[in-house]
Amino acid sequence: MAFYDKIFDVLGLTTWCGEGNDGPMSMAQLLAKSRGDANAEANSGIPFPSLDNLHESCSAIPQTRDMTSGLEDVFLSAKDAMKVVLDPVTQPLSWALDGALWAFLAVPWWVLLPALFWLTWYVSRSVGVTIFVACAFLFLGVIDHLDAAIQTLSIIFVCTGLCVILGVPIGILMAKSNTLQRVMLPLLDLLQTLPSFVYLIPLIFLFSVTESKLYGIAIIVYAIVPVIRLTDLGIRLVDKDVIEAANAYGMNARQKLLGVEIPLALPNIMAGVNQTIMMSLAMVVIASLVSAPGLGVLVLRGIRNLELGVGLIAGLGIVLLAVVLDRTTKAALARINVTHENG
Repeated sequence: MAFYDKIFDVLGLTTWCGEGNDGPMSMAQLLAKSRGDANAEANSGIPFPSLDNLHESCSAIPQTRDMTSGLEDVFLSAKDAMKVVLDPVTQPLSWALDGALWAFLAVPWWVLLPALFWLTWYVSRSVGVTIFVACAFLFLGVIDHLDAAIQTLSIIFVCTGLCVILGVPIGILMAKSNTLQRVMLPLLDLLQTLPSFVYLIPLIFLFSVTESKLYGIAIIVYAIVPVIRLTDLGIRLVDKDVIEAANAYGMNARQKLLGVEIPLALPNIMAGVNQTIMMSLAMVVIASLVSAPGLGVLVLRGIRNLELGVGLIAGLGIVLLAVVLDRTTKAALARINVTHENG
């Protein structure tokens, strides 16, 4: 006899419940049976009224497995309709990722690396940062990890660029509309707290693991939150007196946004871009589970094959790449801050 049988009898629900548990055993019951302690829960006190425990006394109450399988059935039933809409919309992302990978690897190293060093100097205007970036990439080349690092860099370049293109306008709209901000904040909270592996689960069902957009979407959705939040914050922190002065000069909304608000919010926006780059890099490693190329593949190989050296060296490469990107974007942010202070 199950623990809650008497409660359903007292409530007069015996007829509704049916005759006992006619469904499959729950996972807890299977484990208990395999251990030979099926009566352990009954002897340990009052069991928690979970769906599985209530189902033992009332078969009309679904088990937990019914809830999870029902959710899966709903998703699978909508899968085909979702693919019809999402495939053409997301296909350009696959083209962009594949094209960036081809372009970065097709350029000879003696052209690509000087171009990266020049870009670092142009963005940061820092000799120290430029020398550090040069040393980091030369070290990666010496240990034969340059191609993998370039693959990772190309993915971050595409995904971060799309995060900025999509995230900055969303942040501006949130700053201009309190209603939109109230709607978006719970969604952003959800995206920011959801475990990174969970992003891959629905995407694996929707797209083939051979498609680049699978890991591209996961990276963008995971990394876009900081640039949206900090763009919204930066626009809202613009001094009201400055806005009033712009109104006094007769500026329209577009002129105020492009000429006043975005320039003053640029330090916050750049801080959001920095965080987005770091989160993109973190997700690239996890996305190697679904065929994302780069240094993450070597880390995954080290884990799967228990090759400690391979995993550690690839992890060191990821750390170097993260430091390179972080120092470069922070140097660019420092330049912007100095420009604003002097202006």
